[in-house]
Amino acid sequence: MSPLGPADVHRMQPQVPDTDSSYSWRRLLSNMLIGVVCNAGTWTSVSLMPALQVEFGLTRAEASHPYIATMAGFLLGSPVLGRMTDRIGIAKTLAIASCLISLGYCAGAVAPDMPVFLTSQFVVGFGSAVGFAPLAADISHWFRRRRGLALSIASCAAYLSGLLWTTIITLVLQDGTWRDAQMVIGVGVLTVVPLSLLLRRRVHSVLLDLADADAAKRASEAALSPRSIKWLLGFAGLGCCIAMAIPQVHIVAICGDLGFSLAQGNQLLSVIIFAGIASRIVVALLIDRIGPILILLIGSTLQLLALLLYIPMNGLASLYLVSTVFGFAQGGILPAYPLIVREFLPSRSAGSVIGFISMWTLFGMAFGSWLSGWLYDQSGSYSFAFLNGIGWNLFNILLIGWLLWRVLVSRRHAMSKSVTHGIV
Repeated sequence: MSPLGPADVHRMQPQVPDTDSSYSWRRLLSNMLIGVVCNAGTWTSVSLMPALQVEFGLTRAEASHPYIATMAGFLLGSPVLGRMTDRIGIAKTLAIASCLISLGYCAGAVAPDMPVFLTSQFVVGFGSAVGFAPLAADISHWFRRRRGLALSIASCAAYLSGLLWTTIITLVLQDGTWRDAQMVIGVGVLTVVPLSLLLRRRVHSVLLDLADADAAKRASEAALSPRSIKWLLGFAGLGCCIAMAIPQVHIVAICGDLGFSLAQGNQLLSVIIFAGIASRIVVALLIDRIGPILILLIGSTLQLLALLLYIPMNGLASLYLVSTVFGFAQGGILPAYPLIVREFLPSRSAGSVIGFISMWTLFGMAFGSWLSGWLYDQSGSYSFAFLNGIGWNLFNILLIGWLLWRVLVSRRHAMSKSVTHGIV
C-alpha cells in the first residue's frame, strides 16, 4: 500500500487520536521518569573519575578512559537502539536496554582490573543510549504544535538523572566505595523494566503520514535533501560535543588541581545541571516560536563564551559563575538536534536518524574527553584543552549558521515568489 498523500492525511486526521492530547502529556511524564533512570551512564564515570584514578594508578588521560568506553558504547548503541525502536517499539527496546545497563554496572562492581572495568562500561554505554535518541524519537511522535516544548521538557531527564545519580554516588561514597556505587546503580536501573510498560502504545500510522508530509514540505522549501541535513547535523554535533566534553567531564578534576575538594567539584557539576534545567524552561517557551536552528545557534554561541571564560578563572566563585553560563548554554543545544530532525526528515526513521546524530555527538564527547586529558598530561594545564574546544565550537557555529542562512534565504525566496504570483 502506497503512503498517503498530504490531502489524504489531512482528510483522515480527525479520525485518528490527536497529538498534543492529555495522553501525550501523560506519556511525556513517563518518558521523563524512564529517562532519569536510564541516563545514569552519562554521569557516573565523571563522578567516580578521581576514585578510579587512585585505585588503578592512572594518569589523567587514562582516568578518562571509563568515560570514553561508556561513550563508545553510547556511540554504537544509539543507531542500533534507535532503529530497534522504529521497528519493535520503545517499550521492548527499553526492557532489553535496561537489562544491559544493569549487567554492565554489576560487572563493573566486581571488575578485577581496568580492562574488565572498561568492557563493563562499554556495555553500560550501549544500553544507556536508549535514554536519549529512542526516547526523544518516541515522544516527538505524540506532539505536533508543542513538539519543541515536549522535547525540551523530555531532555531535562538527562539533567535530573545527573542530580539523582551524583547524589546517590555521594551518599554511597560516604560509607562505601566506588564498587558499592556501581552495584547500587546496577540494581536501580532494573526499575525501567516495569516502567517500560507505560509506553506500550504505538503511534497511529496516519499521524506518521501527516508528519512525513510536513517534513517533506519543509525540506523542499529549504532546497536541502534529508541526507545532506543528516550529515550536516552529525558534523555540527561532533564539533559541539568535543568542546562540551571539557567542562562536563573534567570539571571535578579541574577543581582538584585548583585545591578544591571532591565535594566542591561535584557541587560545580550540580551547578551545570541546575543551570541546564533552568535554561531548558526558557528554551521550552521559545523554541516553537523562533525555531530549533536559531535556538541551537544561540546555545552554541553561549557555550563558546563559557569556554573562553573558563581559561582565566581559578577561584571557586568565578567557576560557579562560568559553570552557570556553560550549563545554561546546554539548554538550547540538547533538544534542538532531534527537533530539527523531526522538522526536516521522515518520521518513520526518526529513531535511527536521531541515533545517527547521537553517534557523532557521543564520539565528540568521548574524543573530546580523551583529548582534553592528553593535552593536560602534555602541558600540565587545561588551557590548551579549552583552546582546542573553542576551535571546534567555532566549527559548529559555522555549520549551524550556514544552515540557518540557507533556510532563511529559501523562505524569503518562497515568500517573494508567492507575492509575485499574487500580483500577477
